[in-house]
Amino acid sequence: MVDQSIVVEVVYAAVDDQALISLQVPIGTTVAQAIEMSGIAERFPDVDFSQCPVGIFAKLVDSPAEYVLEAGDRIELYRPLLADPKEVRRLRAAKAAQARKTR
Repeated sequence: MVDQSIVVEVVYAAVDDQALISLQVPIGTTVAQAIEMSGIAERFPDVDFSQCPVGIFAKLVDSPAEYVLEAGDRIELYRPLLADPKEVRRLRAAKAAQARKTR
C-alpha cells in the first residue's frame, strides 16, 4: 500500500525560544494548513502567524493557502525585522565617516 502522507517541518525562532516541529501531513496539504496542524500558535500565543512572512527553505511563499507542500519541506515562519538592514548599514557607514573626519 502506498503511503498517503509526507513529513514536513514547521520552524519559528522567537527572541528567547525556538521551535522545530516535525509532522506528518496528508499529500496535498498547503503551507497554511500545515502551520495550523503544527499547533505552533498554541506555543507562541502572542504571535499572529497569519500575518508572518512564510518561506520554504528561505524562499518566500507568496500564498501559503495555495502552496502545496512536498515531502521534506521546511516551513519557516519569520519575525518582522526590528530595523531595516540597509538603513543600519547606512548609519554605521555615516558614523565611521564622521569618526575619520574627527581624527
